[in-house]
Amino acid sequence: MGELMNCPRCGTLFVSGVRSICQDCYKEEERAYTTVYDFLRPRKNRQATVPEIVEATGVDEEIIFKFVKERRLRASQFPNLTFPCERCGTKISDGKLCNNCMNEMKSDLDEQKKLDEISDRNRQNVPEVNTYYTVEKKQ
Repeated sequence: MGELMNCPRCGTLFVSGVRSICQDCYKEEERAYTTVYDFLRPRKNRQATVPEIVEATGVDEEIIFKFVKERRLRASQFPNLTFPCERCGTKISDGKLCNNCMNEMKSDLDEQKKLDEISDRNRQNVPEVNTYYTVEKKQ
C-alpha cells in the first residue's frame, strides 16, 4: 500500500502508489502530453526542437524533458527532441549521461579499480612480523 506524502508539484497531500504526483497534477500532465503530441503529430512539426514546442504549445520545458526521458516521446519519431545530460547539461536524446561524461566516469572507475587492486596486492605482500620484546627489570 502507498504512503502519505505531499505532491512535489503542488504540495497537496496524497497517497503515493504508482505515481509520484497527485491525481490533479497527473491529469494536468496528461493534458500537456496530449497537447505536445497533437502538435508533433503532423509531419511538418516532427522536426521541432524543444524550445519550438514550448513556444507553440505553452507546455513547460521540464515536462517535455520528462516525456522524452520516459520515452513517451521517442527520438526515433521526433529526431530533434533532446534533454540535458544529468551531469554536464549537454543535449542528449537517450540515456542519462552524454558520451563524454560516460567515458570520463568509466576511466575514473577503471583508475579506482587499479588503485584498489594495488592496495589489495600491497596488503597481501606484507609479511607477518612476529616480534618479541623483553623487558629488563632493574633491581
